This record gives sequence, C-alpha cells and structure tokens, in this order.
Amino acid sequence: MTTENQTKLSDTKAVIAFLCEKFPNCFSLEGDAKPLKVGLFQDLAEALAEDETVSKTQLRQALRRYTNSWRYLRCVKAGTQRVDLQGEACGEIDAQHVEHAQQALKESQEKAKARKIEQGKQNKGNPEAKKRSKLKSKPASAPRAKATETKRVEKPRPELKTVEAAALSVDQKVKVQLGRAPASGVVVDINKDDVQVRLDSGMTVKVKASHIRI
Repeated sequence: MTTENQTKLSDTKAVIAFLCEKFPNCFSLEGDAKPLKVGLFQDLAEALAEDETVSKTQLRQALRRYTNSWRYLRCVKAGTQRVDLQGEACGEIDAQHVEHAQQALKESQEKAKARKIEQGKQNKGNPEAKKRSKLKSKPASAPRAKATETKRVEKPRPELKTVEAAALSVDQKVKVQLGRAPASGVVVDINKDDVQVRLDSGMTVKVKASHIRI
C-alpha cells in the first residue's frame, strides 16, 4: 500500500465503505446485512493493526453506526448465524440479542416518526415560518429575456453508468460510489479489478471497479 493511500479516513461513512471493501464477506453497503461476530472489534483491531488508514476510535464509531442502522437491526433474527471477518459462520444469534435488536429498531423508528410529526406541527403552527418556506420554494422571477435572445435549453445530466476496470485509464475523471452520493475523483492506478482513485477532497481510496461510475 502506498504512503498516499495511508491517509486516514475522517468520515464514518468512508470508514464503513473501507471495511466493506476490505472485508466484503463480512460487511456490505447494500442489500441484506449479516449479523457480526460478538467481539468482532478485537478481530478488526488486530487485522488492521499495521494499516494507518483508520484508528481504533474510528473503527468503534463505524461499528456502532453500522450495527445501529435499520438495515443491520432487521437482519438480527432468530436462527441466523453470525459471521466473522471472512464471512464464516461462528454461532447462532441468541434470543436475548434478537429481542434487543427488535426493540432498538422499534424505538429508532418511533423516534424518527415523532421527529417528523413534530417538525410538521412546528411548520403548521408558525405562519411566518410557513410563509418563508413557501417563499424559499418559489423560484425568483427572472427578468424577461429580450426578443432577440435565444432561450437557453438546459441539457439533461447524463446518467452515471458502471464500468469494468479494463475500460478505465489513469488520470480519467470518475465517480466513486462510497455512500448514497458518488464522490468525484481521478484514477491514479489500476491493478486488475482494484482501482485507486484520488478524490477531490485529497484522499486516495482503493475500490473495486464495481464502485466506479462514469
């Protein structure tokens, strides 16, 4: 791993994406999540002891966020096997953990619903806020164009597409799907299906070609 690629990740989402790339049989960004082995943090700390990309504090934060997500809590079901870093089954989830996950999911969803209702009440009970909201949503009237000017037609943005590693080249501008929104960057190295991309933020990440969009 190059020195440049050793830049520490500062965003929790980026750390989770890094773990998904490093241990794809254990972590995932989309689809059904897999229940993690009890004590997996220690395994992670040992596996990444020589990797300067993430610290132990960042690993704890990333694990906490990952295991508190609705997608993960939904996967904690009776009869389901936990997995280790290699994706190997290492024990069935016990009833107590299933109950805890279901309760945590229920409470989190109820809190989210309550916040949405409260926000709606605040907007409804505050005429000025509602008026300002309408003004913000209403586009400002643009000055009339002269008859001699041609109306500008905004071209639709092209839809991002996946690409194979063989179709990429160094210095090519691409998008990297790390979370919900793709991040812009430039290809700096290609090794089979592994692609190193320098993001506009200055951080360099190594991802599979399946995460590249053009």
